[in-house]
Amino acid sequence: MSSLLLCIDADHLSPWALCAHVALREKGLPFELRTLNLDAGEQHADDYRDASVTGRVPALCVDGRFWLAESTAIVEYLEERFAPPQYAALLPRDLEQRARARQVQAWIRSDLLALRKERSTEVVFRGARGAALSRDAQQAADKLVSAATRLLAHGGKFLFGDWCIADVDLAVMLQRLLQHGDALPAPLRAYAEAQWQRPSVAEWVRQPR
Repeated sequence: MSSLLLCIDADHLSPWALCAHVALREKGLPFELRTLNLDAGEQHADDYRDASVTGRVPALCVDGRFWLAESTAIVEYLEERFAPPQYAALLPRDLEQRARARQVQAWIRSDLLALRKERSTEVVFRGARGAALSRDAQQAADKLVSAATRLLAHGGKFLFGDWCIADVDLAVMLQRLLQHGDALPAPLRAYAEAQWQRPSVAEWVRQPR
């Protein structure tokens, strides 16, 4: 078995670190955890920056020699290195569903910036409260709700029949609204709450901050 080290933010606030952490837990892989104080700039230390290339979290170190940053890259690596059926699947096996899951992950990471700014993960994991959403943030929230409603129109518990890592990413985005008390349709509220109860996710949610 490979030696795995996952580097994350010390406050457990990064949704991308959550994604990588859940991926390792779902695969059932033993790993060591290293936390970095981002406020103190530990991610900019020469050794970490040089190893991870970008100086970002999360980063995965394999066997003390191969470093990989960015949560989606980590997910893809783990899915191929520790492939189903020997290990649990992180992504759908169907080609088109797998592509759609990647689309969801890429979209969440590259869009909805105003919403992510005004409903940060401080809201999700620490219960912080902010002002009412600005026009731009409300438009982003409406876009999120519209897309999530279409993706979950089948009425199932997960995006693609069985659980996949994209369910975690979408649930975090919906929790930005849910935890703040913003409007969220009942089906999306139920979906987000159900994903929060998954053991691999609940472990992260329960972390002291």
